[in-house]
Amino acid sequence: MINDKLPKIWYGGDYNPEQWDAPVWAEDERMFKLAGIDVATINVFSWALIQPSEDTYDFSGLDELMDRLYNNGTYVCLATSTGAHPAWMAHRYPEVTRVDVQGRKRKFGGRHNSNPNSPVYRKFAAKLAGKLAERYKGHPGLVAWHISNEYGGYDYSEQSEAAFRVWLKNRYGSLDALNKAWNTRFWGHTFYDWEEIVVPSELSEEWNGNRTNFQGISLDYRRFMSHSLLECYKLEYDAIKQHSTNVPVTTNLMGFYPELDYFEWAKHMDVVSWDNYPSLDTPVSHTAMTHDLMRGLKNGQPFMLMEQTPSQQNWQPYNSLKRPGVMRLWSYQAVARGADTVLFFQLRRSIGACEKYHGAVIEHVGHEHTRVFRECAELGRELGLLGDQLLDARSAAQIGIIYDWENRWALDLSSGPSVALDYVNEVHKYYDALYQQNIEADMIGVEEDLSKYKIVIAPVLYMIKPGFAEKVEAFVKAGGTFVTTYFSGIVNENDLVTVGGYPGELRKVLGIWAEEIDALLPGMSNEIVMSKEWGALNRTYPCDLLCDLIHAEGAEVLAEYGADFYKGMPALTVNRFGEGKAYYVATSPDAAFLQGFLSNLCAEKEIQPLVSAPDGIESVQRVKDGVSYLFLLNHKEGELSADIGSVQRTDLLTGKTFSGTAVVPGRGVLILSDKG
Repeated sequence: MINDKLPKIWYGGDYNPEQWDAPVWAEDERMFKLAGIDVATINVFSWALIQPSEDTYDFSGLDELMDRLYNNGTYVCLATSTGAHPAWMAHRYPEVTRVDVQGRKRKFGGRHNSNPNSPVYRKFAAKLAGKLAERYKGHPGLVAWHISNEYGGYDYSEQSEAAFRVWLKNRYGSLDALNKAWNTRFWGHTFYDWEEIVVPSELSEEWNGNRTNFQGISLDYRRFMSHSLLECYKLEYDAIKQHSTNVPVTTNLMGFYPELDYFEWAKHMDVVSWDNYPSLDTPVSHTAMTHDLMRGLKNGQPFMLMEQTPSQQNWQPYNSLKRPGVMRLWSYQAVARGADTVLFFQLRRSIGACEKYHGAVIEHVGHEHTRVFRECAELGRELGLLGDQLLDARSAAQIGIIYDWENRWALDLSSGPSVALDYVNEVHKYYDALYQQNIEADMIGVEEDLSKYKIVIAPVLYMIKPGFAEKVEAFVKAGGTFVTTYFSGIVNENDLVTVGGYPGELRKVLGIWAEEIDALLPGMSNEIVMSKEWGALNRTYPCDLLCDLIHAEGAEVLAEYGADFYKGMPALTVNRFGEGKAYYVATSPDAAFLQGFLSNLCAEKEIQPLVSAPDGIESVQRVKDGVSYLFLLNHKEGELSADIGSVQRTDLLTGKTFSGTAVVPGRGVLILSDKG
C-alpha cells in the first residue's frame, strides 16, 4: 500500500489552481466530489511563485491550497516544483541553463532547461525540497512526494564536461584503463591528460542523434548524464527524508524513454510512477508491455499511474480523442498490470500556452455535462467500490523478458549492421507473441533473479555485462529455458567486441557460433524452414532484418534458412545444458513463427494460457493473499466471449458470477475473483 491514509486505488491527477482565480476553486471542489477524485498532484511548476527571488520564499498560497483540498476530502501528492527553474535564477546565474548537443547555450524558457551539473541549480533545488518537507511533513492531507517532473534531456556545458571527467576518473581510475576501454588507438584518439577529454557532441564525435565515431565515449556519456540527473533527484530525495521519513517519494518516469536507465533510478524511488500516453494506433500489447516494465523496475512492486489523459493529448502529430469507454478500459489495463493509482493530467484544462488543448477531467466549458466528465465520474464511483481489494496484488508470471537500457544505448550507437534495428520493437515482438496467446510475462532487468522463472527471453542482447553469462549458465543448468536471438553476446559493457566468435560469452550455453551477420534491405526476406514438424511449428516462415550465419557446435538444429547463399545453415537451434535448454533464434521471424515457437516452449514447461479467447481480449492475473483476480479487457467495440475454465468467479464490478464462458461487453472490463 503506497500510503495507508488512503487505502484504495487513488483517483485524481495534476491540479494547477494557480492558473485560475479563486471563484473557480470552489467549482473545482464541487466537481471533484462528483467525480470521486480523492488525490490531487499539486505544485508541479510553482517554483517561481514559491520563490520569487533568491532570498524570498512565499508559502502562503500553498498553505491555503493544502488546507482547502484536505478539508474538501482531497489528499495531496506534493511536487517539489524543480522541473522548471524561475526566470530570476537564469538571469542572475546563466550557468543554470543547458548547452545543447550542437554547442548552443540555452536562455531561459521551456522546462527541463536546468543544467544538472550546475552547483547553483543543485543548491537551490535541494534547498526548496527541504523547505517544503520541513513545512508540510505533518500535514494530514499529504500522501506522497513528487520530485521534479519527467526528468530528461542531456547537457553539454563546461560544467557537465568537467563533471564528466571526474566521473570517468572514478569509473576507470587511470587514463590507461580508459584508453583501453574506449579503444582510443583507433583514429589516434589516445588521451594523455584528463583535460583533453571533451563531451561527445556534434562539435566532437556525434551527429544525427545516435551516430558517433566512438561508441565508448558516447555510451559512457549516456551513463554519466543518467547518473547526473539521478544525482539531482537524490539531492532532493535526501532533503525530503531529513524531515518527512514516512511519506513515499517518487518521480514520474516515461515508460521506454531512452535517455535514462530506469532500473538504476528505481533503486532510489520508494514507489515507481509513470506517465502513460499511447496514441490511438499504439498496439495495446505495447502499452501492456510498458506497464509491465514499470512494474518490473522494483521487482514486481505495484506502481503509480501518475499521468494519463482523460481524452486527448496535445503534443502528438495527431491528437485523437479516446473513444467512449477507452479511458475506463485503459485505466483498468494499468490497474490489471500493477497500478495502485489512476491519476490524470490534468484535472482542469489550462486556457493558455502549449497545454491548453491537452485533455482534462474538467473541460473548457467548465461544467460536468460532458462525455469526458461523465466517464470520469463513473470510473471514480467504481474505484470507490473496489476499495482496497486489489492493492498490493502481484503478478504470478513464470516468464521473464529481459530489457536493459545500456544494451539499448549500445545498440543505438552500434554503427551497424542495420539502421532498421530497433531494440524496443524486437523486444515487443516476443512480448506480443505471448500476449496474443494470453500468456503472462514479466519485464525484468539483467540484475533480476532468473531462478524465479521457468523461461527467460533476452532478445537482441548485444551487450553482455560482467557476470550475466554465468547467471544464464546457472539458470539453464538448473533446468531453466533460455532464449536469445541474433546480434546477441557481441560486446562487453564498454562496447568492445568479445573475440573468438559470436555470441561471445553466451557461446558455451548456446552451443553455437556465428560467423557473419547479413543485413537485409527493406522489402527483402529469407525463410525459416523447420527441419521437422515441432508442435505448433509445422511449415516455412518468413524472416527479415538480420540473419546470423551460425554453426552448431553441440546444439541441435531445429530450422534452417531457405534461401540465399546461406541456405541450409541453422536458423533456430537448441542446446541442452545441464537440466535445461538454451535456444538461439538467428534471425527476426514473423509473428506466426514466434507464437508457435513460444507456444511450444510454454507447453514444455507446463505454462498455460490464462484463458482461451479471440483477438481483442486481454487477460491479466494478479494475486493477493491467495486470491486470484483475473482481468478480462475487451479492446473491441462489440462484445466478446472468453473461456475462463470451470472455476466459479465473481466480477468485482457487478457482483455477477461466471464459470466456463464469460461475455465481456465492447470496450468493457471484468475483474473476476476466485475467492469462495
